[in-house]
Parts: sequence; C-alpha cells; structure tokens
Amino acid sequence: MTRWLTEAVPRGRVAAFRTLIYLFVAADLVIFTPWVRTRVSVPGDLYQPLLIGRALPLPTPTETLVTVIFWSLLALALLAATGRAPRLLGWAVCALYLEWMIIAMSYGKVDHDRFGLLVALAVLPTAGRARHGDTTRTEAGGWALRVTQIAVICTYFLAAFAKLRFGGLDWLTGSVLARAIIRRGTDLADLIAQVPYLLIVAQFGIVAFELLSPLVFFLPPRWRLAMVGFFYSFHAVTIATITISFAPHLAAMTSFLPLERVRPLVWARRLVGRGPAAPTPTSPEQIRADAGAESPPLSDQASVVGRPAGP
Repeated sequence: MTRWLTEAVPRGRVAAFRTLIYLFVAADLVIFTPWVRTRVSVPGDLYQPLLIGRALPLPTPTETLVTVIFWSLLALALLAATGRAPRLLGWAVCALYLEWMIIAMSYGKVDHDRFGLLVALAVLPTAGRARHGDTTRTEAGGWALRVTQIAVICTYFLAAFAKLRFGGLDWLTGSVLARAIIRRGTDLADLIAQVPYLLIVAQFGIVAFELLSPLVFFLPPRWRLAMVGFFYSFHAVTIATITISFAPHLAAMTSFLPLERVRPLVWARRLVGRGPAAPTPTSPEQIRADAGAESPPLSDQASVVGRPAGP
C-alpha cells in the first residue's frame, strides 16, 4: 500500500501539474469566482461559516478582508506557478484559497467540485522542487499526485453515495435531469429530452459510473488513461447539455495525466525555429568517437532520488 501511495513519477510531471494548478487558481479568481467579492454587500448576519470556519474561528468577511485576500492570492498564485519557493508560496496559496472558499461557501451553497483542487493545493507544497522536463523520479511528488487522484475519485464516489442517501432510489427514476434541463438546459439537451426514457437511463448511468469510478486505480496505464478520458467526456456532455461546469475538478483530474509530455514553451521555440540545434561533428576523429559511444538505456523506473538505479 505504501509503495502504491508513493509510486515515483517524473519531476517534470510534478512541475507541470504545479504550474497548471496555480494558474487555475489565478484564473478562478477572475473568471469563475469573482462573485465572491460581492459577498461583502450581504448583511453580516447572513454569514453562516462552514464547520472549519467556526472551528478556527475566522472573521466575518469585510470589504477590506476580501480585497486583501483577492489581490494577495492572485499575486502569490502567479508566483507559485513559476515553481519558485514551492513550500513557502504553496502553503500561502493553500491558506488564502481555503479562506476564499470558506467565504464563498458560507452563504447556503457548497460546491463539491472544489474538493480535489483543495487537496491538490494542500499536498503540492510537500512535493519539493521540480523542474519542467526533468525525468528524475520522485516519491514525494508521486505521493502528492496520488492523494489528489484519490480526492478526485472520492468526489465521484461520494456524490453517488449522497444521491442514494438523500434521494434514494427515486433519484434514479425521478425527474432530476428533466428539472435541470428546464432550469438551464441547452438546445442539445432539449433534443435529448424528447427521446423517451433516455433521461432515466442517463440517471442510472451517472450513478453507476460514479460508484464504479474507483476501478480506475486497478486498470493498466493505457486503460486508466482511457477511463480518465471518459471522465472528461462526461463533463463535456454535462457542460453542453445543462451548462454545469466542474472546472476545478477537471483541473485536479490532470493528476492522472502524463503532463511531463506537454511542453508548450519547447513547442513554441521549435515553431519559431529558435530551438537549440544539435552539434555536428566536424572531424573524422569526432565522428568515430560519437559512433562508438553508447548511451545508457533510459529505464521507466530508473533513478528515484535517494535510491540506487537497478533492482
């Protein structure tokens, strides 16, 4: 179990995931949750903090407090995306974003799509330093990604549990999707709703897929990526039909992907022709030396930090 939780991954994957998550936090402030700043106009007695907000305890949001959190979090998230000072900046972003979410969710509505993102912010500072493109493997980074993956799958599994706990079997056979389409459906959803019993079948399918989501951990790597692709396609259909976005959850779900292969800066340099050219041997002696040189094979499991290569 310990080996599975700390399965080593390339540092480049950790660096890419870190950059993506912190850039998403910055985007979240200005695109998805700028409405949190309007909470200061709501009377203070309507602020009913979540359990964590009562336990700490945290102050009632004021215009000054929310403004300071907004600009501080925006600046620190952009700095953290560079990979510098991963622990200091990471813990600061985690604390500020947690407070941002407590303010957002303490007025009667709690979104479950933030769980995976919050867990990612909590564990990324423990992953240590990581550079883009680094193939050296790290168990600390593997643990951070694995814990995030578990949080993502728990979001699915516990959502199904909540449906059955509070809605019972009526959730499966009722008009849940029909009401969602009436409230915020698209033209595509209207076409789907005209097919007899299709929405009922879809409700059974949603619960089944959420309950079976933990199987992703037992699949071979190629099939695991295919299942994660199915998760993304499910959310694409959700957005296209009932316009519900799970953007924070989708960002956290990239913890399953081989992000070290995504190198936009390298691709851009190649595109504009500024990439470094390989040196060309100019002498017969150099050509013979290069022909006789053998590079050690690259193993998919080689060079975990602090552990000798080989079995």
